[in-house]
Amino acid sequence: MDSRSDVTYVRDISTLRIDDAEEAGGKGANMGELVAADLPVPPGFVLLRDCYRDSMRAGGVDTELNALHREALHDMADAGRLTELCDWMQALVQKAGIDDAMRQPILDAYHALGPGAVVAVRSSATGEDGADASFAGMNATITNVSGDEGLLDAVTRCWMSLFSPRVITYRASRGFTQDPAMAVVVQQMVDSAKAGVAFTADPSNGARDRVVIEGAFGLGEVVVSGEVEPDTYIVSKETMQPLDIRLGHKAFKIVRGEDGHDTTVDLDDAQADSRVLTEDELRTIAELAIATERHNGCPQDTEWAISNGKAYLVQARPITTLGHTKPPASEEHVVLARGLAAAPGIASGKVRVLLTPDEGGRLQEGEILVAQMTNPDWLPTIRRAAALVTDTGGMTCHAAIVARELGVPCIVGARTGTRDLHDGTTVTVDGARGEVVSGRVEAPARLSATERSAPIQVQSEVTGTKVYVNLAMAESAETVAAQAVDGVGLLRAEFMLTEALDGRHPRDLIAHGEQGTLVAKMESSVGRIAAAFAPRPVIYRATDFRTNEFRGLKGGDAFEPVEHNPMIGYRGCYRYVKEPDLFALELEALARVREKSPNVGLMIPFVRTRWELEECLSLVDASPLGRQRGLHRWVMAEVPSVMHWLPEYIGLGIDGVSIGSNDLTQLMLGVDRDSDVCAELFDESDPAVLDAIGQIISTARKFGITSSLCGQAPSTKPAFAEHLVRMGITSVSVNPDAADSARRVIAAAERRVLLEAAR
Repeated sequence: MDSRSDVTYVRDISTLRIDDAEEAGGKGANMGELVAADLPVPPGFVLLRDCYRDSMRAGGVDTELNALHREALHDMADAGRLTELCDWMQALVQKAGIDDAMRQPILDAYHALGPGAVVAVRSSATGEDGADASFAGMNATITNVSGDEGLLDAVTRCWMSLFSPRVITYRASRGFTQDPAMAVVVQQMVDSAKAGVAFTADPSNGARDRVVIEGAFGLGEVVVSGEVEPDTYIVSKETMQPLDIRLGHKAFKIVRGEDGHDTTVDLDDAQADSRVLTEDELRTIAELAIATERHNGCPQDTEWAISNGKAYLVQARPITTLGHTKPPASEEHVVLARGLAAAPGIASGKVRVLLTPDEGGRLQEGEILVAQMTNPDWLPTIRRAAALVTDTGGMTCHAAIVARELGVPCIVGARTGTRDLHDGTTVTVDGARGEVVSGRVEAPARLSATERSAPIQVQSEVTGTKVYVNLAMAESAETVAAQAVDGVGLLRAEFMLTEALDGRHPRDLIAHGEQGTLVAKMESSVGRIAAAFAPRPVIYRATDFRTNEFRGLKGGDAFEPVEHNPMIGYRGCYRYVKEPDLFALELEALARVREKSPNVGLMIPFVRTRWELEECLSLVDASPLGRQRGLHRWVMAEVPSVMHWLPEYIGLGIDGVSIGSNDLTQLMLGVDRDSDVCAELFDESDPAVLDAIGQIISTARKFGITSSLCGQAPSTKPAFAEHLVRMGITSVSVNPDAADSARRVIAAAERRVLLEAAR
């Protein structure tokens, strides 16, 4: 027995509600709500989403369709390839057509509308006409459809419209990247004498005290498509009286011809410039629009039609653009998105939503970059951005780290930023408050990238605890070195490596015999930083990409395993042991740097056990770097096992330990540091974390080695800084923008400790 016999493929519009939007699409569900509100809606029915899905499955094209769609999303920047893929997908949909199991239920619903019913067939794709995206005019609408075969053909054409270049691009820009599906609304045609749209808030400025109505003669297609200049009426919600009337020049109208097809009728100047709506009609349309808003609880974008003196609502959806335009001078700026305040500063500009770093060329200098998340491949794009907003991430994610170093205002963990913020909209990002607001907010002039690079001289206090900085990019070396800092406590290799390889996976270079390029470029970048800070120490942390980050590099799929939890997976010290040839290239680059700048030290990250560190250090000793005199060898203390193993590590020749407070906190408390959902659980000042830090510092003091801590807490939490000072830590390493405040906080803590000792 066919299991599909129990599946409902068709439902009358009157039975649908907004909760059915997933299966009936936004358009179908919204129409059902209008019926529930007892508003005048032409009768009709909806082919549910499963009708499309099961037809594609029965036709044997579903798997190929989904694969091609994913390829199209990847190749959107290549217009020619995107068009080719769309033609291919539309041909597959046409080939599959409507499965036999659905044909009769569709025709039964159609026949119930009356003999020879003339209908409009409209797409109702997943996500259409919702609060996040309207898809206005994107998918197909076929009007004046009659007859069984005509209806079935129109349904197939609607399904095919899922795969046009503009629809795929639009869906992607709104964050709809899952495999698409479509419901279809079939509704009795209103042979309208007048038609148009009505907004229950002014789309030009967001004002909600008025209804804005546009109208033209004939079918409403001429208004929605913009083919004619419609009349525009602004009606007060309070008095229902017109506030403004502007008559447009309606050069023609579209009517239903005797043959059942749309016909264009030219209008003479007198007709073209005449008023469309009478006072009574205007009031009726305004009342229907307001009733729709009242029922749905939010401003609405409706479509209306008048036939034989009766007004109908033929469509309604939430207005998706409110708050994305500049508000009136009398109103406050609307908050469009909120997240974690990751990098301070205020910047205004136009939004640019990007899905992948490959789209970076679309971002113009000074625009606001909005992305789901960033990785090192995004670096060139972030440099040009006025500000950065990401959907996911915590205070220590890639986006936050890079933005702070570049001085770019940044908000992370905005969750729905890529859906709530739209291309071309002018917004202001406040990185200190974690808010994106509509319009342009006057703020102190933001420095250009060149101005941000100018050396800044600061008056600094003298502290016994050294204040180092964290760096990731060579271009900021001279600027940061001009500050009153004691050196570089954490030089992240990952970002420099990405730039050196032009986004390629290092093994891809090796496979093409280009490993010399890697060594030369890394030598240049690290050498520039070392020279800028000399003779102050620069502690280079070996590359610590996770496998998911490595996979994101060009060619990475061929070399990286897929891990369910990369954070505690194949990374750090263990990886160097397993891939000594790649580690050797990094060591060679450092050896070349140290020939000119012996102030560079090596730090091994994510050390779990004694045996792996011993193996790793043997690789260092056997390399040109290991044979150089005076090389300081550090380990990162991120894994809690370091509390047990540190004496053994020191016995192997380690003379510095740097506490990675972010990862250590993450592993001590079992919380993902990049999770915006669990952000409040991440606390470096938790007693368990402080106890672990205290044990590590105590061991370092006992054996006479350097101890440091990498993280922002010493600059933002005076109590945390005082804990470190009392524990006897040697140094802290913070982002450059926090170095001065960290110095002041530590100086105050040292004074308190000295005063207590003197009593």
